Amino acid sequence: MVSNQETSNLKDYGKFPFLKTHKSLAEVLTDHELASFGDAYINFVYSLALSKKRGKPCGARVKGSVLAQAFRKAGLRENLGSRIDSHALADAAEALIVYAWLRGFITLDETASTLEKADEPLEGFTQLLKTAKSRFRLS
Repeated sequence: MVSNQETSNLKDYGKFPFLKTHKSLAEVLTDHELASFGDAYINFVYSLALSKKRGKPCGARVKGSVLAQAFRKAGLRENLGSRIDSHALADAAEALIVYAWLRGFITLDETASTLEKADEPLEGFTQLLKTAKSRFRLS
């Protein structure tokens, strides 16, 4: 959960001027620019979690197939159209997670901790997506 101190720190960030005003969850999930930024965030936070777990710095990339599968397991698939491939599902996962972070619905520490505690990346990303979905609101 986000602490008062973390919430205060998030307010200090100010609004991100590049973050569009979205009208729906589906609009967030299909925002290609947000997904692109989310790709970098996901790989960074996953690398951070692995580094904490292993006790030494390491870099890693998250496979799109893991994100697509986590997106389905989190019950988010119904928010997109019928003709969506796995790449688009992975993009949607990246967009939602980074949107949740940018809006202050989830912190970097909470994200890394969730991934660090998970036995498998699929489990961690599924939990993150469920958390992001449960805290989602339009700003």
